Amino acid sequence: MATEKRALIMLFGATGDLAHRKLYPAIFNLYKKGSLRKHFALIGTGRHKWTHDKLREIVANSVKSLADNDTQVKNFVSHFYYQSHDVTNPAHYVVLSKLADKLDKKYQLNGNRIYYIALAPRFFGTVSKNLREQHVLSDNGFNRLIIEKPFGHDYPSAKKLNDSLAATFDKDQIFRIDHYLGKELVQNIYALRFANPLFENVWNHNYIDNVQITLAEGLGVEKRAGYYDGTGALRDMVQNHIMQVLGVIAMEPPKTFNDTDIHAAKAKALNSVEVYDAKGVAKNFVRGQYGAKGSQHEYREEPGVPNDSATETYVAGKVNVQTPRWQGVPFYVRTGKMMGKKETRVDIVFKPAKNIFGDGNDVKPVVLTIHIEPGSGFKLSFNRKQIGNGFKLTTASMNDMESKEDIAKTPQPYERLINDALAGDLSNFAGWPEIAHDWKFVDPIRKYWDSKKPDFPNYTPGTMGPKAADELLKRDGRHWIYPEN
Repeated sequence: MATEKRALIMLFGATGDLAHRKLYPAIFNLYKKGSLRKHFALIGTGRHKWTHDKLREIVANSVKSLADNDTQVKNFVSHFYYQSHDVTNPAHYVVLSKLADKLDKKYQLNGNRIYYIALAPRFFGTVSKNLREQHVLSDNGFNRLIIEKPFGHDYPSAKKLNDSLAATFDKDQIFRIDHYLGKELVQNIYALRFANPLFENVWNHNYIDNVQITLAEGLGVEKRAGYYDGTGALRDMVQNHIMQVLGVIAMEPPKTFNDTDIHAAKAKALNSVEVYDAKGVAKNFVRGQYGAKGSQHEYREEPGVPNDSATETYVAGKVNVQTPRWQGVPFYVRTGKMMGKKETRVDIVFKPAKNIFGDGNDVKPVVLTIHIEPGSGFKLSFNRKQIGNGFKLTTASMNDMESKEDIAKTPQPYERLINDALAGDLSNFAGWPEIAHDWKFVDPIRKYWDSKKPDFPNYTPGTMGPKAADELLKRDGRHWIYPEN
């Protein structure tokens, strides 16, 4: 059983969808596994006039499918408390502080507190300021802040937000969640690279031709149209998820495997990404917006979306990491809505061997595929002789895909990340230097696109995006590995 962690969790936004779908199940799984036991409590806050019992009912409904029995659920939800709360009202924090002190004594929490802000980013600074000014912070345990993306909408707003948080919390107290960093196979990239000389010794421009990162989504914007139309795929997916995965692939080996050295290595790699001017954006990045197909209407017909919306639902681009390791190796990235099916993967495409076998044989490049979801594991595709007379090359593969049993045992990202925050481990969270570099890369792309009227819609639902995304690689003499033709 896991080591018990003592803490009071204050959840701002306890009545929201994220809390119900992700956070309560994650915390319950930590309870089942013993990371949280008798010595924890959670105060949920929101604008609804709920009671403790109402919150407990909501939490019970959220976790009952995960429980061994009803008693387990009853014991779990007994640790939950609710306070109706206006985050802009300082007086409400005084009441919150009194409840926190009371629960600290009741559950013997040693003053350990986590403040989870599951609200819109515009409230981050307000909550942080009031926690400090109304003396909600603990004097004798740890104080840790967890915040959700988006962290700003450009570099200036992100810096302003970071500065406001830094007025209350030290950098090692701020846990910025990017749930992709909590995924098993993203974390497994560290093991693949740094525990296996076979891979790390060829993880460079001498052997790798290009890297392809795909975050394809099968669905549209669903019920997020209001948020999404003001954000777009570039800010929603590229600035955070794609750049964080790219950082893990491109980073140099950290001095030690601790959070400080991991962040330093990743930030150095992201700081080496070439920032494009307008000409570079036009040449190296493609945007798209899905149209209609059959019963599926186009993006501009989604409820809440203007009929002339210029918001991109698709992005593809070529990224250059300007370090000696990656000299001349392009990183091709793409993400989008309505791309047929959900598929998150990284394809490491190695340089092909010299063909000594004659015109009748095609030497394919070796490809290492990191499957992130759905399914989770590694696949190595390589050349071999085809069985039979004569000499004919064919392709084969070795797979290390996780079984259904392994997947069932794998912690979900939020469970893993909340557990890390309880332990004070920042390794799998996004650091400010990384976020700053990501915004500095993305902002010129956004600025250029905002100055040009797009020809939307330009791709059909169920496809892998606009034709220009294929041309992006074709002009370099390459093609997307996924999907296989």
